Amino acid sequence: MEYGDMEIRLLDKADSLDCPAGSSSHRTYPAPSPRESAGQRQCGGPASMTSFEVSASLLLTLLLLFYASPTHSSKPCVGFAMEENAVRRAPQKDWWRTISGMEEEFGGSSRPLKVTFSEASINWTDAIPIGNGRLGAMIWGGVSSELLQLNEDTLWTGVPGDYTNSSAPAALATVRKLVDNRNYSQATEEAVNLSGEPSDVYQLLGDIKLEFGDSHAAYSKESYYRELDLDTATAKVKYSVGDVEFSREHFASYPDQVIVSRISASKPASLSFTVSLDSKLPHKLQVSGQNQVVMEGSCPSNRIPPNAKSAPISMANSSMDPKGIKFSAVLDVQITGEKGVVQVLEGSKLRIEGSDSAILFLTAASSFDGPFTKPENSKKNPTSDSLNLMNSVKKLSYANLYARHLDDYQNLFHRVSLQLSKSSKTAVKNRKLASSQTDIAQPVPTSARVSSFQTDEDPSFVELLFQYGRYILISSSRPGTQVSNLQGIWNKNLEPAWDGAPHLNINLQMNYWPTLAGNLHECQEPLFDYISSLSVTGSKTAKVNYEANGWVAHQVSDIWAKSSPDRGLAVWALWPMGGAWLCTHLWEHYTYTMDKDFLKNKAYPLLEGCTLFLLDWLIEGPNGLLETNPSTSPEHMFIAPDQKPASVSYSTTMDISIIREVFSSIVSAAEVLGTSNDAIIKRVTEIQSKLPTTKIASDGSIMEWAEEFQDPEIHHRHVSHLFGLFPGHTITPDKTPDLYKAADYSLIKRGEEGPGWSTTWKASLWARLKNSEHAYRMIKHLIVLVDPFHESNYEGGLYSNLFTTHPPFQIDANFGFSTAVAEMLVQSTMKDLYLLPALPRDKWPNGCVKGLKARGGITVNICWREGELHEVGLWSENQKAQVRVHHREMAVLAELSPGIVYSYNNQLKCVKTYTLQVTH
Repeated sequence: MEYGDMEIRLLDKADSLDCPAGSSSHRTYPAPSPRESAGQRQCGGPASMTSFEVSASLLLTLLLLFYASPTHSSKPCVGFAMEENAVRRAPQKDWWRTISGMEEEFGGSSRPLKVTFSEASINWTDAIPIGNGRLGAMIWGGVSSELLQLNEDTLWTGVPGDYTNSSAPAALATVRKLVDNRNYSQATEEAVNLSGEPSDVYQLLGDIKLEFGDSHAAYSKESYYRELDLDTATAKVKYSVGDVEFSREHFASYPDQVIVSRISASKPASLSFTVSLDSKLPHKLQVSGQNQVVMEGSCPSNRIPPNAKSAPISMANSSMDPKGIKFSAVLDVQITGEKGVVQVLEGSKLRIEGSDSAILFLTAASSFDGPFTKPENSKKNPTSDSLNLMNSVKKLSYANLYARHLDDYQNLFHRVSLQLSKSSKTAVKNRKLASSQTDIAQPVPTSARVSSFQTDEDPSFVELLFQYGRYILISSSRPGTQVSNLQGIWNKNLEPAWDGAPHLNINLQMNYWPTLAGNLHECQEPLFDYISSLSVTGSKTAKVNYEANGWVAHQVSDIWAKSSPDRGLAVWALWPMGGAWLCTHLWEHYTYTMDKDFLKNKAYPLLEGCTLFLLDWLIEGPNGLLETNPSTSPEHMFIAPDQKPASVSYSTTMDISIIREVFSSIVSAAEVLGTSNDAIIKRVTEIQSKLPTTKIASDGSIMEWAEEFQDPEIHHRHVSHLFGLFPGHTITPDKTPDLYKAADYSLIKRGEEGPGWSTTWKASLWARLKNSEHAYRMIKHLIVLVDPFHESNYEGGLYSNLFTTHPPFQIDANFGFSTAVAEMLVQSTMKDLYLLPALPRDKWPNGCVKGLKARGGITVNICWREGELHEVGLWSENQKAQVRVHHREMAVLAELSPGIVYSYNNQLKCVKTYTLQVTH
């Protein structure tokens, strides 16, 4: 039988599959209960079936047909039109169903995932973010006046740069000599000569302003409601003025590259408003026809100097810069209603009068043509591109646009579900209560849920924040877009904090941590495109600055793939490991997807170039070991032996940990590709043993530097010296038990305070240590409501729209939170799979997670009850997989055939199998 383009069969006697060989061989394996032995159909199937079993089998087959779905289609979205009544594909998270039906205790798949508000935005961090990876908007939800702040991810200051410094080799020699002489404070001062120029700055696109007039000021405050529905990636606003209800819904479509807003009134001819476009960047406006506004503008070709005292809030009245990136935006308005009219006001605004509803379309484009093309030489015409996009959009009905948006977005978002509860009985009661109150009262504002979390520790809020991270990842990074930057794609300022630039010493990497375990591997594609660009500019930096082969990138970059050191002090600027850390994502992507073509054609060449640089960067030290010199631990100072502050020394723990990880990755990649005899692999394998070992300090913590320097800031926000534990793999309980124990103490010593990204990194580190109590403490630590008027009083926390804060807003902790939760529930290597390794049993005693990915290309589904494992579902879509599955003291060897779903009971005994046969 077929459902969509997938065939699914429940195995019967003729085609049954035995459970994997070895699945009953493990360390601790209690015998199954009589009910399990007699009443449950085993993976191989019984010799005959009773009439009851036949009926049950038929019922399960029908259920599977209902829930089965193909994997993400490789067919292009553009050009696909979904009929309004077409049968939609069932979400991937529902491919596996528990035998016991435990997920129904949580309300099945119907649990609402909504960020809700009871009033309009007061601050930018109250607004709702929507995005399609390239275009973004912040929806304020005002009543008399509405504001949509717009972004397009290629709008940056600057032009392609020269990221080399011909005087750097001499400066490098001076610094190295000072380090060799252990004059670290002077080396730190001299290292400023290795610094470069600041990055360029992420800009904004502009604003859509809607003016509804004074009549709307008389709205009923009790009727106001605003939400972001994560399930549909749709922002909604509704309120009543007298007996008329007004509603708005907004979404950003990836397949059609448009931001869409629908505004409607419950009574005919009741909708009137004025709409306009504006921008803080230099621009001009013109009206096309009676219902379209075109905005053309440009970004500055030179950034405003950092920390400039007279930095402008707006450059709208400045002349357009012919050398900067040009942009265009087209706003189109379509109305319904016999009495509705559209008029042009003041030459650039549109006035809508007496309509039933209105639909606003916003398309935009820029002249950016890659990091190596000067904007003035670009062949792109952003106005023509924007108009062509608009013409394509207007051929589709609103229903069709929305259906295409949902099909695209939900195909990604619906791959993973998470359901958590303190009590299974409470879960049922609360879901019924929530269902019965849907039409009676407005939901509790999400800000109130954040405020109460320190008291009620509501597990369902953890679900929401976990999925929110996946939502904004989908919304800020899609194939063909730029990388998700320090603010994702959302920005309202000409000078955002830290330039909105990708920072490569934790922040950019953390943005992409959830892509793999969170089953969103396509969203990582912009990162790989970005690494490719960095390898081009970075090869010049390596050659000129360091007289080295390969390529290098440092601590901060921008859209032009800046690869040179940042401006300023060595403590942050001098860190040539940014590109190397990024390269660890290449091998990780392969381990989760098992995409050999990606490994061969994309990952390996980049790993090879990175490795060539590292081989040349390493120099022999006095003790015969290889060392990095100069070396810093990101943004962290120490007290040198002369009692002066310093940051530059040699062979920091993070340097060597990253190098070990890269060397291990390229050796493993070569084994897969059959290139282990290549000269570069032989060089790597020869010198791996010459790398310094990670050391343990006299107090039992892991040493951050090669020597036991005095640390003036033991609670520093970075935990760089623990890279080998997470996200790396060189500190493990089996291979390095002493370091594993030392990592535990290092985290205790570091403390719990720190910005949002630090908090979530620590949560994942504690999860790797399988310490559920401390991992949960860090989860809880993040969930504090930040007052944007006094945000400097906070370290970390959440704004009312669930953006995380440093402060100010920085998006990385949103992604770090999702990563940490996934790490608490599933961990893996290429050989081992760990179920619920850091589950806080007293906080989340009941739950189900479906669709998480593990290394080896395995999809993992787990349900647990009262803190105990209940059922497990595993499958590998495209290749055979052999993995040892662990839960506490139990371990079984699972051999998974492609396209077969395997269900295991609480003793890790395989009790069901069925096929998922996908045909594209």
